[in-house]
Amino acid sequence: AASAMDWQVLTRELSLYLESQVRVGLFGSGVGLSLVLGFGVAYACYYLSSIAKKPQLVASNDRFCRFLEEYCPVVTETYYPTIWCWEGRVQTLLRPFITSRPQVQYRNELIKTADGGQISLDWFDNNDSLYYPDASTRPTVLLLPGLTGTSKESYILHMIHQSKTLGYRCVVFNNRGIAGEDLLTPRTYCAANTEDLEAVIHHVHSLHPSAPFMAAGVSMGGMLLLNYLGKTGRDTPLMAAAIFSAGWNVFESVESLEKPLNWLLFNYYLTTCLQSSISRHRQMLEKLFDMDLVMKARTVREFDKQFTSVMFGYRTIDDYYEDASPCRKLKSVGIPVLCLNSVDDVFSPGHAIPVETAKQNANVALVLTSCGGHIGFLEGIWPRKCTYMDRVFKQFVQAIFEHGNKIFSM
Repeated sequence: AASAMDWQVLTRELSLYLESQVRVGLFGSGVGLSLVLGFGVAYACYYLSSIAKKPQLVASNDRFCRFLEEYCPVVTETYYPTIWCWEGRVQTLLRPFITSRPQVQYRNELIKTADGGQISLDWFDNNDSLYYPDASTRPTVLLLPGLTGTSKESYILHMIHQSKTLGYRCVVFNNRGIAGEDLLTPRTYCAANTEDLEAVIHHVHSLHPSAPFMAAGVSMGGMLLLNYLGKTGRDTPLMAAAIFSAGWNVFESVESLEKPLNWLLFNYYLTTCLQSSISRHRQMLEKLFDMDLVMKARTVREFDKQFTSVMFGYRTIDDYYEDASPCRKLKSVGIPVLCLNSVDDVFSPGHAIPVETAKQNANVALVLTSCGGHIGFLEGIWPRKCTYMDRVFKQFVQAIFEHGNKIFSM
């Protein structure tokens, strides 16, 4: 009885306090408070009924499904996006500014390529690993950042932080000319050409041939990884792969990004980032390209037409985009792959996600959330630390390294 009375007193005092804080109009404080409380209740009901949902898990292989449900249960749990910024564009824009940046000490390595170029790898060796003190058998995760991303991206730093707690080693594949190293040849990178990635995977595996080895790619890094897996099938030293916010169909991606609001918020900025990434190498690239024309591009499509497709020898921009689209190679993937996308991602529209193709490959599982944007997946009231994407990464990587034998016979 005493506790019930205390609760009544507390409730009355809270109501009085709220009433005193609400700006009231002609109808008095009671109406003002009722409006605020009514709006709050209505918003909460809308959020719980329409925003917070379990992701859609698409997998044709029952064994793979059961494996995920048991060892990566986050893919079956309700995703509660941050209540005040659940919309896809907002999540995409805010993530780089809101999320923290864990401190990571890298060891840099430059490796040579067959054409005379060089690639920058950033290693997190995790030599203090308690679970895997033997470096020769310490599990290794290869990380592939997005289009203009490097090892300094917050989402990469969080993946390394998650891997560190599990005792794993990480190595970040920085695309040519992006991470401060010089271009030794007039060539950068694209989503379709997997030669550099093949060289990196071979190099990492040759250094630690006894270590379990998998990869995770984000955005364009995920597209590149999928295109590599579609090309190699089972002939790869990778045990498995995780893909986050990949653009599945490049035609649909650029069309979405060229809509007026998306162009204003994302396309123009991304184009300037691409131009900035090559401007430092202008003297080298001018040997093959009209750099003044490249620098006039105002969309990603224009940049790819004048620069990327030409660099890699495609006859037309459409030929390049067709070759770069992972949806066309998904059926050939030969190792377990988990792919996380949000259907409200303007970089990879929900209608372009190859659900039916995924159902035809027993090695593929799609996890589709209703909210999350592009590399967003923010959750919690103040989403500084761990995102839903981080949790999927951590659970899946741990599941593969510690229980992967349960699906490798499929």
